[in-house]
Amino acid sequence: MNPSFHSPVTIYLLEKNIPFRLFQHAGPVHSLEQAAQERGQSPDQVVRSLLFRLSQGRYVMVLIAGKRQVSWPILRKHLGQSRLTLATEAEVLAVTGYPLGAVSPFGLPQPLPILVDESVFTHQEISLGSGVRGTAVFLKVDDFIRALGTFDRVSFA
Repeated sequence: MNPSFHSPVTIYLLEKNIPFRLFQHAGPVHSLEQAAQERGQSPDQVVRSLLFRLSQGRYVMVLIAGKRQVSWPILRKHLGQSRLTLATEAEVLAVTGYPLGAVSPFGLPQPLPILVDESVFTHQEISLGSGVRGTAVFLKVDDFIRALGTFDRVSFA
């Protein structure tokens, strides 16, 4: 890994004194399983950051582990929203500053409400987007929680 690698994610973590490791994939990543295998992790250790649009200009980020799916009824009920949609690729880039496949809850241009599924807390170490495609950040779960600060725990199971 290039020691001079920096992204808004790594800058954020360094500023907060949160220990992390970087991992760079050798080539393009085409699946969750491939990402996990190359990182030496189980798929449940790979955390996906999903952006949902609540209304015009209002968004929420949901963090969920592995292949698990967000329960739309549970999400709508938790947020008190009758309608919501997944953000488009253009919205994800505009709101987070990150391309699909590299989205992270850290180093965002402006604060977003963050919901974290219980599945994220299952393993001692997790990985998630670094802000740059093909590169991941590894964190201990306790450090991840410290780095996030304010968030809501949700169970989509």
